Amino acid sequence: MSSVSKAPARSRAANEMVEVGKTVFYALLIALVLRVLLFQPFTIPSASMEPTLLTGDYIIVSKYSYGYSKHSIPLSPPIFKGRLLGRQPQRGDIIVFKTPLDNKTDYIKRLMGLPGDRIQVKHGTVFINGKALAQMPKGQDQAVIQEAQRQVDVIRETNLQGRSYLTYSWDPNQDQDNTPVIVVPDGQYFFMGDNRDNSLDSRFGREVGGVGFVPGENLEGKAQIILLSWHEGASLFKPWTWVLDARPSRFFHYLY
Repeated sequence: MSSVSKAPARSRAANEMVEVGKTVFYALLIALVLRVLLFQPFTIPSASMEPTLLTGDYIIVSKYSYGYSKHSIPLSPPIFKGRLLGRQPQRGDIIVFKTPLDNKTDYIKRLMGLPGDRIQVKHGTVFINGKALAQMPKGQDQAVIQEAQRQVDVIRETNLQGRSYLTYSWDPNQDQDNTPVIVVPDGQYFFMGDNRDNSLDSRFGREVGGVGFVPGENLEGKAQIILLSWHEGASLFKPWTWVLDARPSRFFHYLY
């Protein structure tokens, strides 16, 4: 009698495990599809994009903005080359890309130059195709420059499309603030960090640890919104820091 009653119980337990397994599988599949096709979260790890993005910002990147490449998929499997449904990014976009240094590490910078553009920096002023980007002083601030806190000038820069954003400038006489004319090759892009004296970006060649030119295939998506933000020191394993170290003024902040 007991053996007969146990059989249906085992069968029900097995069916429940199968249903749980299906639910988990479908949930993971949906999450993967959303991550690949629509949105992906990133955490800002450095000060290279200050004051626009701060260390500890938690941002959402739209994966569909420029179409899809192998880098849209986790682990970047070499299943195809180029981009599917590709669309041209715009100067001034904040973009997450795989650095050409290793094609694995995620970087985030501001797009300054499109294929064929001539880029030059003179005493901190950026020139695109011979035209200077407008700069307006906005006071001073403290920022991390070369691993130290320094006083910097805050400058509102406006590009040729009329998009404006804040940048930091510490010393416009440094090499990265005075470059030769750089021609962006076909199929490549030129990026700079908003913290101009604390960013190894396209002004630096890969031989010295810089980004150099970024192939279009390496673009992952456009940064759209700062969803959440915490000061340095916040930890997942210290629940009280979720509140004490939060920056609520940066929550749900749209990125232009």
